[in-house]
Amino acid sequence: MALIVQKYGGSSVSDAVSVQRVARRIVETQRAGNDVVVIVSAMGDTTDELLDLAAQITATPPQRELDILLTAGERISMSLLAMAIHELGVRAKSFTGQQAGVITDAVYGRAKIVDVVPSRIAETLERGEVAIIAGFQGVHADTNDVTTLGRGGSDTTAVAIAAGLNADVCEIYTDVDGVFTADPRIVPAARKIDHLTYEEMLELAASGAKVMALRAVEYARRYAVPVHVRSSFIAALGTWISGSSDDPTILNPTEREAPVEAPIISGVAHDDSEAKITVVGVPDIPGMAARIFEVVADAGANLDMIVQNVSAAQTGLTDISFTLPEADGAVALHALTQVQGEIDYTFLQYDDQIGKLSLVGAGMKTSPGVSARFFGALRDAGINIEMISTSEIRISVVTRADSLQDAVRAIHTAFGLDADAEATVYAGTGR
Repeated sequence: MALIVQKYGGSSVSDAVSVQRVARRIVETQRAGNDVVVIVSAMGDTTDELLDLAAQITATPPQRELDILLTAGERISMSLLAMAIHELGVRAKSFTGQQAGVITDAVYGRAKIVDVVPSRIAETLERGEVAIIAGFQGVHADTNDVTTLGRGGSDTTAVAIAAGLNADVCEIYTDVDGVFTADPRIVPAARKIDHLTYEEMLELAASGAKVMALRAVEYARRYAVPVHVRSSFIAALGTWISGSSDDPTILNPTEREAPVEAPIISGVAHDDSEAKITVVGVPDIPGMAARIFEVVADAGANLDMIVQNVSAAQTGLTDISFTLPEADGAVALHALTQVQGEIDYTFLQYDDQIGKLSLVGAGMKTSPGVSARFFGALRDAGINIEMISTSEIRISVVTRADSLQDAVRAIHTAFGLDADAEATVYAGTGR
């Protein structure tokens, strides 16, 4: 007997028929001799619809009330799914994040999980019942206020519950067959990847791959939770995420046949939800960059790529550019404007028409030919590069937003990642 945690995204429970299909899969898993815990997202576009309703009432809803509103979507899903499972002759009980013991900090809208106390879930499993938990939500221990976890919160809930219960596997069900070498909506010839290390999946998620949330992968790596990303529409195996890139036995079957020390390319990720801020005319003296990023951090904005230009000898001034989520752009600009006199920069430039492209794979650091092929492919496709960032297993560049998809396809083909057949996308957005 195994303890399996399953997470179903919004496209997997988008209507009554989909809920019943998911219920059948859950019942099949339990009748195969497993204990089953299910994390469920809101149905289809319910969260967006609730946000639209709030916007019709006020342009600035109190964040506490918005969190209470948004948790309603997952509560609808969990109760309907419990009913569907009961109809199949299996006992099931649904729980909110609070009832499931998901304890968070007090940051409304993007709270972080600080503890998981799944005692009621364990009791439910001991009675032979299926436990269904509303994803994306928790509770602050001191105030007892409901909180939401932000984008990808149901993924994070699933991995946290799996870690708290010491589950054998956390299955992330979605509307594609697993993690692909690129977004199959943009690259139809993308290939499904059989296995990824935590580090590779972290880089892909951080670079824009939407099939699994970054915070969920971080949580899985920290607590060594094996994750299986698979389709809720078919029974085939998906993509396993586990292990470390330091372990030489962690390789895909196709990689085992590759030449020794050949660069192993996992995939191409892209992100069109970022913006770029350039602080122009910064005095090139110690402490100025630190002050800029302290201001941005205090505003609650998350930075991604950073580039500082060479100082102009005549003026002693430099430019500092960085990318961040477009949603954080306004607060970062406002915060920097407030300290212009202190930092003494000339002016700010804001650009939300950018896209980020990333190539991820093990062995890239010691393979200089990877960089040459990467930049050569962009050159041949006529793609201009504005920023460059690298890690041991990643090369990222910023391009114009309107050329991003062409860049993704060019890089995917250049590294021989195209498959002979087109990937299947069943519905929704891949989350």
